[in-house]
Amino acid sequence: MSRFNLRVYGILINEGRQILVADEFIRGKYYTKFPGGGLEFGEGTRDCLRREFMEEMNLKVEVGQHIYTTDYFQLSGFNPDHQIISIYYSVKPLEPIRVPLRDKTFDFDASQLAVYDQAGEIETFRFIEWDDFSEESVTLPIDKIVARLIKAMGSYGGNEQLNRGPADELS
Repeated sequence: MSRFNLRVYGILINEGRQILVADEFIRGKYYTKFPGGGLEFGEGTRDCLRREFMEEMNLKVEVGQHIYTTDYFQLSGFNPDHQIISIYYSVKPLEPIRVPLRDKTFDFDASQLAVYDQAGEIETFRFIEWDDFSEESVTLPIDKIVARLIKAMGSYGGNEQLNRGPADELS
């Protein structure tokens, strides 16, 4: 039976104009993507994103501006019966990031690799410098579109726009 798989991701750009990404090792394959995950029944997209940041990074975030929603057919790379619909928002941390941040791609330590043996997936986080970030920095096809969008927004001063929250839009 064909199903929709709704995913919600956060674009976090820090004060140093660095973009947060997650490096993941899932089912024997490596992915670099934006932080976030699957919408659960009964929650809204913004609630989902707040929950995902708490689960993945133990980080409280403010969910800001809507950036993009998938507007074409994208088949899941994990399940051929699922169509992926991804929704992207800007996010701002409401507290310091406490999880270890890596400097290199797929820099998993021994304890994380042990988790992989049990769970079949692991992830780490790192920032990419604005000037080094491009669609080639991320793996998933929808993320590549969003990477182009945020780079275009940032190139004309849009980084300030990305960091606006819902309350800012009322003023």
